[in-house]
Amino acid sequence: MSTSLTIRRPDDWHLHLRDGAMLKAVLPETARHFARAIIMPNLVPPVVRGSDAAAYRDRILAALPDGMAFEPLMTLYLTEDTDPEDVAAAHASGLVKAVKLYPAGATTNSASGVKDFDRIAPVLEKMAEIGLPLCTHGEVTAAEIDIFDREAVFIDRVLDPVRRAHPGLKVVMEHITTSQAADYVRSVDRGLGATITTHHLVINRNHILVGGIRPHYYCLPVAKREEHRLALRAAATSGDARFFLGTDSAPHPDHLKEHPCGCAGCFTATNTMSVLAEVFEQEGALDRLEAFVSLNGPGFYGLPVNEDTITLTRGDAVTYPAKIEAGGETVTVFDPGYPLHWRVDA
Repeated sequence: MSTSLTIRRPDDWHLHLRDGAMLKAVLPETARHFARAIIMPNLVPPVVRGSDAAAYRDRILAALPDGMAFEPLMTLYLTEDTDPEDVAAAHASGLVKAVKLYPAGATTNSASGVKDFDRIAPVLEKMAEIGLPLCTHGEVTAAEIDIFDREAVFIDRVLDPVRRAHPGLKVVMEHITTSQAADYVRSVDRGLGATITTHHLVINRNHILVGGIRPHYYCLPVAKREEHRLALRAAATSGDARFFLGTDSAPHPDHLKEHPCGCAGCFTATNTMSVLAEVFEQEGALDRLEAFVSLNGPGFYGLPVNEDTITLTRGDAVTYPAKIEAGGETVTVFDPGYPLHWRVDA
């Protein structure tokens, strides 16, 4: 059994950093192990223009502790009023690496998202022309669709028609949760990738509901049946370049998670690499961990892989804090439910 594994420094292709005190608290948890991350734009108000992204990037870098190196890869929040030329200018400047599609009402701070997909066609055409990827929160929000079916229906009703209408558009299906999504990605030769979160490799819907409601496992898209978790594990550990890590690490104060209408999101930034090493070891695929966390994402986005490395060492169980402090609040760190034996030497 391997006791040490050295890999290129990983990147996170889907990350929530929030703002203000929360940003200052959670940023070091990612920067400790990750070189870069695609930063989600669903602030209040959202990051909709290039100038918004530039200002947010400045706040992120200002919050980075001395001695830490980290590159935020900025995104824009797609609305029905997004200006294609502003998007193109932000991309041309090197600032913006993707545009994020939230169907209106799909998740946290998505009220400004898209309802009429015809209205975003000019932006998608421009993005296809300049090679700027579209990151999708892949769920429909129609009330008649069961929450466990939202992703599969999104593929049929939204994603596939959008891709057919804009064949040159690069698309990332973010935080996929179903075997249908994994199969759809495999059915496409180019221009389509998918991120998989740490927590969806570990939990299924029983973890949220059996024995009492566990709010710190509640996320959107919600965890599905065990068969889907196993399909995600197979995809993540396959070595297939179309699948790469996007943690969707999403911090919320505990009092808003443990609430009658609790927020969706799992905060995994602190212990993700230890959890992933455990998962890949369980699947007999440690030799493919580097591809998933360090190589496939840069390949899809057309960016160089990181030159520096991290080393993971297997030994006695590693302990992580159960919570972190954030401006007088606490945020609960994701608990995989089993011991972690892989320590990260960054």
